[in-house]
Amino acid sequence: MPADTTPGSDTGSAPPPTARHAPRHVSVPVTTEAVSVTGWGRTAPTAARLVRPRSYAEAAAAVRMCGARGGIARGLGRAYGDAAQNAGGAVLDMTDLNRVHTIDAICGTVLCDAGVSLHRLMEVLLPLGWFVPVTPGTRYVTVGGAIGADIHGKNHHGSGSFSRHVLSFELLTADGGIRTVDRGTPLFDATTGGMGLTGVILSATVRLLPVETSLVSVDTERATDLDDLMARLTATDHRHRYSVAWIDLLARGRSTGRAVLTRGEHAPLDALPARARRQPLAFRPGRLPAAPSFVPEGLLGRTTVGLFNELWYRRAPRARTGELQTIPAFFHPLDGVPHWNRVYGRAGFVQYQFVVGHGREETLRRIVRRISERGCPSFLAVLKRFGTADPGWLSFPMPGWTLALDIPANLPGLGTFLDELDEEVARADGRVYLAKDARLRPELLGRMYPRLDEFRRLRAELDPGGVFTSDLSRRLELREPARRPTPPLSRS
Repeated sequence: MPADTTPGSDTGSAPPPTARHAPRHVSVPVTTEAVSVTGWGRTAPTAARLVRPRSYAEAAAAVRMCGARGGIARGLGRAYGDAAQNAGGAVLDMTDLNRVHTIDAICGTVLCDAGVSLHRLMEVLLPLGWFVPVTPGTRYVTVGGAIGADIHGKNHHGSGSFSRHVLSFELLTADGGIRTVDRGTPLFDATTGGMGLTGVILSATVRLLPVETSLVSVDTERATDLDDLMARLTATDHRHRYSVAWIDLLARGRSTGRAVLTRGEHAPLDALPARARRQPLAFRPGRLPAAPSFVPEGLLGRTTVGLFNELWYRRAPRARTGELQTIPAFFHPLDGVPHWNRVYGRAGFVQYQFVVGHGREETLRRIVRRISERGCPSFLAVLKRFGTADPGWLSFPMPGWTLALDIPANLPGLGTFLDELDEEVARADGRVYLAKDARLRPELLGRMYPRLDEFRRLRAELDPGGVFTSDLSRRLELREPARRPTPPLSRS
């Protein structure tokens, strides 16, 4: 049956090309001078030539023009570290490739350009009764970025990461060819989580989630400490599509790891009050004033954050069920504050995220205690429980526990402290999330990602000239197998 096409949803253009090579003589918009590019954490800006392709042919031309320092695709800049930066080279801003081509209401899929944001998909899909299968804590990520980082959300324990719902994608490779990449192939598994280093994703077909309303039924409860929290998640995660816990990492003693646990389900139509049933699929995210461009250093110190954490924990209900929240309020509360990353001041911030497997809970406890005892002023700290891993070679999620926390980058001794946490994570056969990272040492990467050498070999075959390069790939030596033996992990 023919696919349904959504009126007014940027669908008037032709479907993506199936030609193996794009036209060679195409001009492409490019900055003549280097511009400063940074990740969302604002910690390590570097200068690059910015290219904004408006078509697949222009993207291919941009790849040919990358030069000796190569190029990397970039979406909306929500990678916290240096994954979408390329010092001295080219950065391809893919956000002008933002067409939603077709929505197949029979199969429940969407075909769209890689530069389409999850926000745009929600605008188009929710009125039709569809939702994205996985969303992280921001909807301002592109589909290409979601695949390249193999993003996860509050539903990983049941729904996996984004790549589980991707049927295929079109990939522009270093030789100028456009390949259709299907599930179950080595190139699919290398690209999902591959941080843009196998090529430029041009378009993708993604399986969707049917919903009756745009509201979420939310249950909230407090956990008295980390063990109480893990017990609650373990006992009940299978009954909820979404679950996440905010943790107070400044609490100490018997309260170490105390948390507010939130679970959610897409609300059915019959759960809505009469007024809300008039427009059950409305999507109207609100906006607050933007964070100021200048924030005094030290504003988010231990005292201030400690007060915030105390108030946040105390104001949370001990137990509440069935509260109706909007999709932005439940999934993306910080999206309502434009440029919220400025609140950490000019020095920026580090988001440190790691995962350790089931049976490694003592490592998680030890890391939480160390963070608490050090007094890291983090008011954004989140614990989730991961389910079955997806096959991406550099995909981050694995069965177990993941903790993410924001820390001001100017905290004295932070680099050394996080290096020590990296070693704890590696000893427990865990890993650090590359989409959040800007500082991991390359010698630990192979311990965290066992299929790293397969990824390097495929890159060498697919892109022998190193066209696709980023600051992250240079820092972590992702082009070739390490030439030096990996040193033993410190036991201190």
